[in-house]
Amino acid sequence: MPARERFDLVVVGGGPGGYVAAIRARQLGFRVALVEREHLGGVCLNWGCIPTKSLLHTAEVLRYVQEAGRYGIETGPVSADFGKAIDLSRQAAGRLSKGVAFLMRKNGVEVIEGRGRLAGPDRVVVEPSGEELEARNIILATGGRPRSLPGMEFDGELVLSSRHALSRRELPGRVVIIGGGPIGVEFASIYRTFGAQVTVVEMLPHLLPHEEPEIAQALERAFQRQGIQIRTGARVAGLERQPGLARVTLEGEAEPVEADMVLVAVGTQPNSEDLGLEELGIETDRGFVKVNEYMETTRPGIYAIGDLVGPPMLAHVASEQGIVAVEHMAGRPVPRLYPERMPRATYCEPQVASVGLTEAEARERGYEVVTGVFPLQGNGKAVAIQETGGLVKVVGERRYGQVLGIHMVGPQVTEILAEAGLAVNMETTLEELGGTVHAHPTVSEAVKEAALAALGRALHI
Repeated sequence: MPARERFDLVVVGGGPGGYVAAIRARQLGFRVALVEREHLGGVCLNWGCIPTKSLLHTAEVLRYVQEAGRYGIETGPVSADFGKAIDLSRQAAGRLSKGVAFLMRKNGVEVIEGRGRLAGPDRVVVEPSGEELEARNIILATGGRPRSLPGMEFDGELVLSSRHALSRRELPGRVVIIGGGPIGVEFASIYRTFGAQVTVVEMLPHLLPHEEPEIAQALERAFQRQGIQIRTGARVAGLERQPGLARVTLEGEAEPVEADMVLVAVGTQPNSEDLGLEELGIETDRGFVKVNEYMETTRPGIYAIGDLVGPPMLAHVASEQGIVAVEHMAGRPVPRLYPERMPRATYCEPQVASVGLTEAEARERGYEVVTGVFPLQGNGKAVAIQETGGLVKVVGERRYGQVLGIHMVGPQVTEILAEAGLAVNMETTLEELGGTVHAHPTVSEAVKEAALAALGRALHI
């Protein structure tokens, strides 16, 4: 088949990195084609961020109904239809995927269905049609997929990935979740609220291992109050599968943990196979594509973004990386992306949100560290809504007072993460953050108080 008309940019993958890059390129006047093999919006929109947040919202509504008596509201027996919750989450994903398709048409991006593969330094072949696209620039945005463990390969029935879990309409009675990272703890919240018995197994010392220990400890206390079993510092030694029953053996424990379903949530591996990388000499590291600060691979003119290039593997990071790649190929000034300044949000109950360096990371980088912690027991809004089990921790450096990191656990703290991100990115000082007037009563006041605590001037503790 003859090659098509030449494009300024061909994007392989229509997830949050790929489609945002395509839109930005069109804004800059590029002629753009986007190749997508499945659904526009990628894993995040279709099988990750969006459907899980729909389920978590339904779980939140259920929790409020279940606990209505705390607020003086009497209800009768409460039942929950887990299958309906799954259906609603699929509807949300479908609606937004159609929204992305509309954005592609509106912006004049040519969408081509199929699997894209590099056929040369300026050429992408689309399978199975064999159609070839010529491109002045190429962005690889093929994303990633759930990683399994040896002996715990996914079967979709007894051992599930997060993708399997998001299409399973039946609520399991007992669930073992392998992995205490963001995906694991979000599903723990969902299943427990709907009534399942949940055990979370994490091999590192605490849940959410990349977060501040105080934050993780507050989350663990909340989980324990909810009846979630937590096994930290625990490694899986084996799995016995029987029809409808799984027995998970942990190292050092004689009795296995029995479950109707095992959810493996131990991270993501890149979709870098059979992309034509090796033929073009594009370097990889453990499957992740190596890129420079402009997201350009070791082959000039070919860029890679998102889960394909490694941590932090977050949708909003992929989007920003796509913009950086397009701005660079257009010859425009490119803002540098600092991985530690990328915001992290986990939507379990209670929510966890953070940006910047942890205290340990700041000390490792040689900063003279000062910290401030403000518990939500002293926050008027948290007391008013009876959600006082969280805290805010601010990490700063002593010499100039620069804010290095902000870490939060509590009600809806993901909604105040933008303030924390702005503070860290603008290299705000503790004095500036502590001196910013925050509306009362709001949970965000805890950010101000934590900054003041770092200066030894907290007002409400």
